[in-house]
Amino acid sequence: MASFIAAQRVQHQVPFATACRALSVSQAWFYKWRHGDPSPQHARREQLKIAIARLFAKHRGTYGSPRITADLRDEGWKVSENTVAALMAELDLAARRKRRRKQTTRQGRGWWRAPDLIGRNFGTDRLNHKWYGDGTEIPTDEGKLHLDSVLDMGSRRIIGFGLGEHHDAALATVALQMAVAVRGGTDALSQAGNQAGGEVIMHTDQGSEYTAATYQTACGRVGISQSMGRVGSALDNAVIESWHSTVEFELRKLEHFTTKAQARRRVAEWIEDYNHNRRHSALGMLSPIQFELALQAPQLEQVA
Repeated sequence: MASFIAAQRVQHQVPFATACRALSVSQAWFYKWRHGDPSPQHARREQLKIAIARLFAKHRGTYGSPRITADLRDEGWKVSENTVAALMAELDLAARRKRRRKQTTRQGRGWWRAPDLIGRNFGTDRLNHKWYGDGTEIPTDEGKLHLDSVLDMGSRRIIGFGLGEHHDAALATVALQMAVAVRGGTDALSQAGNQAGGEVIMHTDQGSEYTAATYQTACGRVGISQSMGRVGSALDNAVIESWHSTVEFELRKLEHFTTKAQARRRVAEWIEDYNHNRRHSALGMLSPIQFELALQAPQLEQVA
């Protein structure tokens, strides 16, 4: 609007005061715009805009105002989410929206199915209680790679993953074995389960990789109970579906992989960054690993 008022003076000799009255705006506001606002508030606002633009670029356009606000507060800014949202709108910065995933599940041919031990009650208040598994594809110029992941709902951390040429039970088992190793091995999981009053539940869809005897044996060997949602219902496995939609958006839509080796390296880096740095509103805007460290702190104090 201020630029419009200025243009009327140049193009049509309309006095600034007349244009301001016609548009019901303050002359003081207009002259502040014209000559620059030297106030500390204006300077802070401009610095805040620079910080917001920097953080938005750092996260590749995937962070909205809640996460940007949390980042700013970590840097020492005292700012509200509403202010950040308004400045992002002013800067025309909007987090890119994820698209719904394509269903790629291949139902197992055998008759065996695990019962649904979750029943869409996805949440949990502890680690190593509810794990979720699923797979997705990572395209490259050399062909597709398959990613199988295991997420611990207690902290939203990806505790296991496998990348391979084939979407099968062997790849799913690799992800499971990594998850067990990250959590300290079979004995540590068993001890944690005894203390909490229950073993780990591994919830997946009914894909052939999860109904295979190989995967059943791997779960049984480490004392993990399998659980499966209904066929064709993405909502029954919504937790890991949502995470893989993030992977697909940020790695498939925003990046291009020339080689499979490049994709393997980048996926591993991305998961590491996700675990250490991705903020979650459900975790008080902490990253998965920050949240786990916060959970462990009281326990360490009791031991000390």
